[in-house]
Formats: sequence, C-alpha cells, structure tokens
Amino acid sequence: MLRTPSALASFTRRKLLHTALFFPGHGVQRVGMANTWMDHFPHKTTHALNEMDSILGFKLSRIILDGPNSKLNQTENAQPAIMAVSVLILRILEEEFGFDTKSRVDVMLGHSLGEFSALVAAGYLQFADALKLVRRRAEVMARCTRQIMERSGESYGMVALICEPDRLEDLLKTVYDFLGLGTSRLDDTNHAMPPISNVMVANINSPNQIVLSGSIPRIKALLVQLRQFGGHDPRAVRLNSDSPFHSPVMSPASDYMSNAIENVDITFPGMIPCVSNVSALPFQSKEDLIQLLSRQCTDTIRWWDSIRYLHQERGVRCWIGIGPGKVGRNLVGKEVGRVDTKGGGVWAVCNPREMEEMMVALEETRKSVDAPVP
Repeated sequence: MLRTPSALASFTRRKLLHTALFFPGHGVQRVGMANTWMDHFPHKTTHALNEMDSILGFKLSRIILDGPNSKLNQTENAQPAIMAVSVLILRILEEEFGFDTKSRVDVMLGHSLGEFSALVAAGYLQFADALKLVRRRAEVMARCTRQIMERSGESYGMVALICEPDRLEDLLKTVYDFLGLGTSRLDDTNHAMPPISNVMVANINSPNQIVLSGSIPRIKALLVQLRQFGGHDPRAVRLNSDSPFHSPVMSPASDYMSNAIENVDITFPGMIPCVSNVSALPFQSKEDLIQLLSRQCTDTIRWWDSIRYLHQERGVRCWIGIGPGKVGRNLVGKEVGRVDTKGGGVWAVCNPREMEEMMVALEETRKSVDAPVP
C-alpha cells in the first residue's frame, strides 16, 4: 500500500526511525558490473538494460557488459550506467526476494549521483526522467571539464584526504584557511601567501575523509602547504575521476539542472522521505528539491552530516546499500560501525549472494527487535 502524502510530515514528527536505503555515486563503475545479475536473473536484467538503452537512444548496455573501461569511465556513460544498475538491483530485491521497500524502509539517500537513484526509488522521479537528466547533466559536466582544461592547461580531478578522526575538524578549518574561505588561524606571518584558487572541498564523507576537487597541480600545492605550515599530513588518494565535481567549474551543469528539472514531473512528497546531499536534511518541498538538486553540482556533498543526522538524531540502525561497489557501505560503516548489532547493521548488496545474506540478516534483526524483553 502506498504511503500517503503525509509521509514527510510523519517523518518530521517521528523521533525514531529504523531502516535507511542508500545508493552509491560516481567512481564505482566497472565493466561487467551487471554480469552476475545477468547470470542469475537473465530476463529481468535484459529487460532493464533494454529499457535503459531505449530511454537513452544508444546501446550503453554493451559498454556496461563488455567495455572497454575507457568508454565506461567517461562521465556521460559512467553516471547513467551506475544509476541504471542500482535501480536494477533494487527491482530484483523487490520482485525476486519479496522486499517491500515501501513498508520496510523509513528513509533514503544517495551519495552525489546516487541521489538520483534514491529519488527514483523513493517515488519522487520517474526512472526515465531521472536517467535522461543524469545523462544530459553528465554530458554538460564532461564539457565543463574539457573547457577548463583547455583554458588552463592544467589537469583536473578529485583527491581524497584521509586523516585520524580526531584531526578532521582542524584539517577542514586549515584547508578552508588556505583556500581563503575561513578565518585564518595560521600564526607564521613569514609564510603568508595568497589563497589557493580553483580548489574546493567537494565531499565531507566520513569522520576521517574529505575530498578536494579542482586543479590537480593546485591541490598538490595545497598539500604542500598543509604539511609545511598547517600541521597536517593527511594521506592523499587520487580518485577515479578526471572531472572536478562539486566545484564552481560545474556551474553550467547546475544551470542546466535548474532549467531541465522544471520540465520534469516531480511527485512531492514521495512515498518515502529522501535526505539531500546539500542540506543533510530531508527535502522539504518540490521547490526545495529543485533548488538543492541543482546546487548539488557545485556545492559540498555533506554525506557525513547526513549519516550522523539519521544515526544520532533519528535513530536509524539498519543501513542497506544498493548498487555497484562497497564504497558507500564503507563510508556509512565508519560512522555507525560495521559489526552487526542487535536490531541493526550495515549491508552492501552488490551481487545475488549478498542479497540472500542480507535478507536473512534482516529477518534475524526483525526477530531480535520484536523479541520480548525477559
């Protein structure tokens, strides 16, 4: 039975929730990520991939199944592919394993690109509309990247910084200082230097990880300053992206979204509340959704804040990751813990075996919650 239009109001009033469904973002793509689903559920997988191809007007399925990696990793291919496979996995969970999303999930969210998967699953957007938005948005993003690289002669991309959890807050403050976006606390005036431009904090992912986006040479310069003058030595990991997502470079993509989504049918409220990456709170209205989904192209992804909000303030204990890869599970696990506890746990569903294991674990969780207290 569909939830009533008062779902958001009910969500706002309730103090405690239980189960969150979350979806991965860019970077989890790999050739063959639909193969195990094709092996075990050939009819449903073929139907879903054909539907995707029909909506997009070309055979993206061939690239997903057979590659090459160079084509799948292109932003305009990777993003719709990740979204389509994520939705496919959820459909199989519902139709083959009897998972009733509407009654068993209290809230949804998605990491960056994954927000579109969440909005489809939660009933705000139709799959076809969301897939076309994602494809076109990705094309604009790819063009933005080419143009900035041609103009600047510099390489662009994203770099994760990993530190000890008790150092993250100060690391963020110091990064903002060097970017000229904070109140400087750096005492050594002998090393005063102009702010580093063309670098932004793209993601605050977990208690020990942030992601920088922008010019790679300037990110390297920032790392030098952090180590020499800022008192920080984070581990830096270049991500599988040549685009500076969630930075001002992507302003044309934000403009595209503002205009394009006005012409899309949005159901608000959806069946299940959905948390925004930008506000780290549930979307409050149709206008709020349009604005925040547009800002997501250029603003910081507040993933850690979103998880903390649901875990600490709303009491979510069951976390189910749907989609390729386990990055999302790992990021959630850093905040809420990876080990299953009574009444909760964190699961990633990337293949049919994990789906079966998750369904068994959820049933055990339900029994432990329902069991009478001795």
